[in-house]
This record gives sequence, structure tokens and C-alpha cells, in this order.
Amino acid sequence: MGIQRVTKTTSSDNVCEIIDRDGCVIIENMVSQENLSALIADLRPYIDQTPLGEVGFSGNRTRRTSALFAKSLHTAALVEQPLFMAAAEQFLQYEFPMMSGNKRVLVKPTVQVSVTQAIEILPGQPSQDLHRDDGMYHTFHPGPDSLLQTLYAGTDFTAQNGATMAILGSHKWDMDRRPRAEEAIPAEMSRGSGLLYVGSLYHGGGANQTDNENRLAIAVSLTQGYHRQEENQYLVVPRETVRKYPKHIQDLLGYAISTPYCGWVEMNEPSIVLETDDFSVLGANSFHNDELDPT
Repeated sequence: MGIQRVTKTTSSDNVCEIIDRDGCVIIENMVSQENLSALIADLRPYIDQTPLGEVGFSGNRTRRTSALFAKSLHTAALVEQPLFMAAAEQFLQYEFPMMSGNKRVLVKPTVQVSVTQAIEILPGQPSQDLHRDDGMYHTFHPGPDSLLQTLYAGTDFTAQNGATMAILGSHKWDMDRRPRAEEAIPAEMSRGSGLLYVGSLYHGGGANQTDNENRLAIAVSLTQGYHRQEENQYLVVPRETVRKYPKHIQDLLGYAISTPYCGWVEMNEPSIVLETDDFSVLGANSFHNDELDPT
């Protein structure tokens, strides 16, 4: 059985059902060729200058170019995909019970970008070790998800050129079960399609067995607003660049409080640092959470 494929017009409920069952789904033509071409044109000079990785997990025949929001404003299109955001709401924004005085309330976190990366696998690269991306968050399995990622195909993905390998259903495994290479299947897909998966899925880059064909993936992952970002967006995306994005993208980069009170700056929304350099004079208690208001 291969990885199930859907179109970008498939209902979000159907997509989430597939991810819940298999851990991943391929969404065909997820991003437009126009947007993808513009993004890659912006990134290509950076990719070409990126040094190869080391032998092992990073890959000594692989280039990994990061900080994509700093390098191309077209990166925004990758997190504006409706099915990506709908899946994030389903798998990451689950309710958490807490007490405020004698009142029990349910709160939901925001979602934020955790990492962005263009990953180009060159001929001769061996397959990557199968792994779970959510290990950085010390996530126990089975348990709630802490990471959701889309790998956009910047080139066609084939079994020969290093298509990402995935083990269907492995997101439901416990902490002790070991992944085996023979259990993994390739996520073969056309340029512009996306592999959408939860961070608990065992997967890894495939071996590029071609003579002259590079495989390019554009990875964007999301996590809850109360986690630290894997790639520190505050440091890698200059403030003047963040200001060029619309507010919903700024929020995804981390410039919003995660309910109830995680991430504030001088008791204000963190977005105040985009509005003024001297935010300390604005005063405290400028944000308000009606859900936790004891009055």
C-alpha cells in the first residue's frame, strides 16, 4: 500500500482522517507552480552557496538552506495552504484545562513556525536514518502531537532520486519499537505537491541513486506557541523583514501571545517590537484574555 493521495480541494476532515490513520498524506499540486518557481528563484543563490553536510544524519551529499522567511517573501505561500493550517488546528491546537480562581477553563495554544529549510539531495547521497521530528520536544509516544510538517516537492520526488521514505502508521508506535528500513515506502510525488505529516511519523530522506538528478524539498514545520522554535525565527528573520509580512504571517513567526499568557513582552503582545524600538514605555497589561477574566 502506498501513501494516500488527495487533491488540494479535498475536505480538511478527510485529510485529517488520513493523517490520523497513516501519519501522513500526499496533497497533489498543493502549491502553485508560479509561487514555487518564484520561491526557488529567490532561494537558488543561497542553496548553491550552502556547503554540503557531514557524513551521517545531515548528509555529505545534501545541502540544507535555512531561514527561508528571511530569504524570500514567497515563503509565506507555504504556510497559507488551507489544508496545512486546518491540520494544524486539528493536531496541534487541542484544548488544555486549567483553573483561574474557582473557574475551570479550556484554552487552546496558537501555532507557530518551528523550522524552515530547503533540502537538496545530490546524487550519491545514502538514505537517511529513519527518525521522528518531534524528538526535540521530548514528546512521549503514544501521546498528543507537538509538530506538524509539510515537505513541498521542489522537484519531482522519485524512488530513485531520494524521495522521502515513511512508515505508515508508525506515529502510533510506542517509544520502544524500532523502525526498520524495509518498512518504509517512498513518498513519490510531482513538483508542487506536498507530504503533510505529524512529527511522530518515522521517516527519512531516501538515497539518491541517479547520476545527475538533484532532489529538492522545501520543509516548513509548525508547533504550538508555547514551545521553543527549532529554528529561532526571532534571530534569523530580521525585524525589518518581518514587518513586510501581513499580520497572520507575523503571528506564525511567533509575534503573538500563545493562550493564556506565553510569550509576552513588557506585558504586551510581542508584536509591539515591530511597532516601536522603545516598547518599554508603553506600559503593562495591554493584552487581555477574556476567557480567564475572573470578573
